[in-house]
Amino acid sequence: MFYVIGSVTGLMCVFLLTIKFLFELSSRVLTFWHHEGRERGTDGTIYNYVCGRFLEPRSCQVSWDWDDPCEVGHPMTFRVHYFYRNGDPCPVTGPLSLHVYITHTELSLEVPVTLEVLQDPLKNVLKAAFTVRKSGKYQISIKLGGLNVANSPYYKDFHSGVVDPSKTQIVGHFSTLVLTCGEQQTLHIAPLDQYRNPAGDCEKELERYTLSLSELGVVGMADECCQTSVCSGEQNRVLLRLTLLQTGCFQATLRYQSHPISNGHFNIIVLSDEEKGAVEDNVSRSGVGVFFEGYLYPPSSPANISALHVPSSPNQREDSTGPFTSNSLERMRKPKKVYFYISPKQLSVKEFYLRIIPWRLFTFRVCPGTKFLYLPPDPLHGLLSLQVDDGLQPPIEISCKDRNVMAATFTRFLHLNIGGSETFRDKVSFFRKELRKIHGKKLRSKITLRVSRHSLLESSLRATRNFSVSDWSKNFEVVFQGEEALDWGGPRREWFELICKVLFDTKNKLFTRFSDGNQGLVHPNPCRPPGMRMKLYEFAGRVVGKCLYESSQGGEYEQVVRARFTRSFLAQMIGLRMHYKYFETDDPDFFQSKVLYLLSNDVTDTDLVFAEEKYGRGGQLEKVVELIPGGAHISVTNENKIDYLNLLAQHRLCNQVREEVEHFLKGLTELIPDNLLGIFDENELELLMCGTGHIAVQDFKAHAVVVGGSWHFQEKVMGWFWAVVSSFTQEELARLLQFTTGSSQLPTGGFSALNPTFQIISSLNRGTLPTAHTCFNQLCLPTYDSYEEMHRMLKVAITEGCEGFGMV
Repeated sequence: MFYVIGSVTGLMCVFLLTIKFLFELSSRVLTFWHHEGRERGTDGTIYNYVCGRFLEPRSCQVSWDWDDPCEVGHPMTFRVHYFYRNGDPCPVTGPLSLHVYITHTELSLEVPVTLEVLQDPLKNVLKAAFTVRKSGKYQISIKLGGLNVANSPYYKDFHSGVVDPSKTQIVGHFSTLVLTCGEQQTLHIAPLDQYRNPAGDCEKELERYTLSLSELGVVGMADECCQTSVCSGEQNRVLLRLTLLQTGCFQATLRYQSHPISNGHFNIIVLSDEEKGAVEDNVSRSGVGVFFEGYLYPPSSPANISALHVPSSPNQREDSTGPFTSNSLERMRKPKKVYFYISPKQLSVKEFYLRIIPWRLFTFRVCPGTKFLYLPPDPLHGLLSLQVDDGLQPPIEISCKDRNVMAATFTRFLHLNIGGSETFRDKVSFFRKELRKIHGKKLRSKITLRVSRHSLLESSLRATRNFSVSDWSKNFEVVFQGEEALDWGGPRREWFELICKVLFDTKNKLFTRFSDGNQGLVHPNPCRPPGMRMKLYEFAGRVVGKCLYESSQGGEYEQVVRARFTRSFLAQMIGLRMHYKYFETDDPDFFQSKVLYLLSNDVTDTDLVFAEEKYGRGGQLEKVVELIPGGAHISVTNENKIDYLNLLAQHRLCNQVREEVEHFLKGLTELIPDNLLGIFDENELELLMCGTGHIAVQDFKAHAVVVGGSWHFQEKVMGWFWAVVSSFTQEELARLLQFTTGSSQLPTGGFSALNPTFQIISSLNRGTLPTAHTCFNQLCLPTYDSYEEMHRMLKVAITEGCEGFGMV
C-alpha cells in the first residue's frame, strides 16, 4: 500500500515538473520568436534556442554613468547592455524595441528620454540620455518588448542644486515694511535653486544670509542700528529676525553670499511707540479727517517747454493733476504751504486760498503704482522730504514734519487694499476673493444666451442688450442655434473663445495692429469706420470683465481673454501715463526707425517740431496736430527730445483712441472696479486676463491623464501621440487645445490649472478620426497601427473639426 502511494506521488511530481518544463519552454520560444525572430532578424531556429542564442530581457544589464544621489539640471546618461540568454553580446540594430519611462514618484512628472545605439566593437550597447529639473525620487522603468530589463524598475534620487539668489525670495513680499522701534519682525525666506526647487541646507547655510541697511536721505551706512539673527524654519524656510533700534526710513538689501536675492530690496519705516499709535488711529478711522501739514516744492529741473497738461488716460480724473506737466510747470520761487489728506483710496494735496477755500492740486491713488522716494530734509525748513510718483502725472516733491507717519499710514492702507502681499500670486488670490465678495449678493443662477454661429457678434449683442450688471454676473448657458448640444461647460467656453476672436479680429475694424502679421498686439482702432457704434467697445469691455469674473469663480468657470493687447492699452486700463518706451513693444517698426534714431543721434538739424503731420491715403497732408499749444513753432532739441517722444506717445497711443478706450472701460468697470485692476501693473494684467501664452509640451505631458486602453494603446499609440505633439507648432498646439477644451489658451497656471483635468481616453474605434468632449476636456483617441497614421488623423481632426458641437 505504501509502495502504491509512493508511486502515485512520484508520478504526480514528474507530471508537475513536465508541465512546468513545457510552460517554461513555450514561454522561452515565444520570447525568442518575438524578440529574436521579429526584431533582431536572426533565424528563429530551434538550434539557436537550445544554444540560448536569443535575446532575454532579464539577461541584459544596466550601467549608470553617475553616482547617487545626483544634482538636478545636469545631462544624465545610462547604458543598457544587450545579452543573449547564453551570456554572449547581442548586437543592437535599433532602439525601437526598448522603452524607457522616467517619472517623478510623487508628482507624476514624466521626463523625456532620447535613445542612441553606441558604435562600440560589440555593438550591444544602447545609451539613454535625459535631464531632470525637479528634485525628488524618480522611477526608471526599462522595458524590452513589455518585459522589464534586469532589475527594472530602478529608483534614483535627484537633489536640488545650489541656492540661486536670483530665484530665492522673501515669502509674502512687501516693497515697504512698517515696524516699531525695538520690536522684532520675522522675514520668511524660501531658498530656491535655478529651477525653483527648495534648495540648500538651511542649518549649514544660515551665516550666508546677510542684511545690509542704509538710512534713506542720509549719507553713510546704518547697519549698527539693526540687530538680525537667522535660523532655519519649517518647510525649508530660513527665518530672518529683524530688530530696528532707531526710528526713520531705511533701505534694506537681503543678500545670499553677497548677491541680492530676487526681491531682497525693500524699504523699512521704523516708528516710535507714539508714531505707531498715531498710524493705528489713522487706519482705524478709515482716513476720515486724516491730514498732515507740509510744503509742496518746485520741480527739481527747469522747464523746457510750456504745455497744458492733458490727462494720459480715461482712468485719470481731470481734477487729479495740477494745470501743467512736469516739463511745463513753471519753477516756483518758494514752496507752497499745503495739506495732505489720506484715505484708503487716495492721497490728496490741497491748498487753501484765504485759509478757507480748498483747492485740490494733486491726487494719487493708494495702489502699488504710487511710489515714494525718501529724500533728505529740505534746506529751507529742515523737514523730512518725499517724492511721490504714480506714473500718471508729474512727480511732486513734498516735505512734512510727520513724513514717516504719513508714509506709514499710506503703506498700511496699501497693504489692506492689495490683501497683504505684493507677489503676483497673492494679488491674484486677493483680486478674485474681493470680486466674489462684491458680486456675492447677486444670485448666481443660470441665464440662457441663444446665439447664431454665423452672426455671432450681432446675435450676442441682441441677446445681451437688456442685461443688467446682475445678469452679466450670472452663469451663462449658451445655445448655438441649430445645434443639439447641452451646455455642460463646452459651448460656454467656445462662445467666450469665438466672441473674443470676433471682437479683437482686426478684420472687423474695432481693433488694429501697428505691425503686420498675427503676432502684432491688438490696440483700439483710431481709424475705425465712421458708422461703427461705440456700444461695441462697451460690449468688448463687458466680455473682458466677464472673463475675469468667471475666472474668479475658479474650477471649470476659468476663462481667458483670447487677445494680446498692446502694453499702452493695458496701461490705460489701469491709468498709467504714456511713455515713449511703449513703442518698443507696441510698434517695433516705428521704434526702430524713429525713436531709436532720435535717442541715438543729434536732432539739431532735423527740423522737428512739437507737432504730428497726418497724411491721407493719397499721400497728401491733411492736417497738422500740435502736441502742445503752439507746438508747430517749438523746435525739438537734444534737451527736450525726450519730452517730444513722450508727447508723441501720448498722442499716438492715447489721445487718438481716447473715446474708444473710455467706452471700453465703461463696460469693463461695470463688473471689475478700477481699484481692483489698479493693484496690477500692465504685465501682470495681461497675465491675469490671458493666462500663459506659451503651450509647453512637457507641461502638457506632465498633467494629462491617460485612461484605459490595451498594452498596445498605452505603449505604442501614446508614444506616437507624444512624438506627434512634440513636433507641433504653437498654432497646432493651440488648435489641439481648442479641439479638446473649447479654448485655445490655457488659464493662469497652465495645464495644471485646467478643471476638469485634460484626459486622453482610449476609443473603441480603430483608425478613425479622434473625437472630443469639450465639456469634460476629454480627447477620445482611437487605436492606430503606425506613427504616420496617427499624425495624419490628428492633423485632420484639429484643422478641420475644431468647431461645432453635436450630441455624443
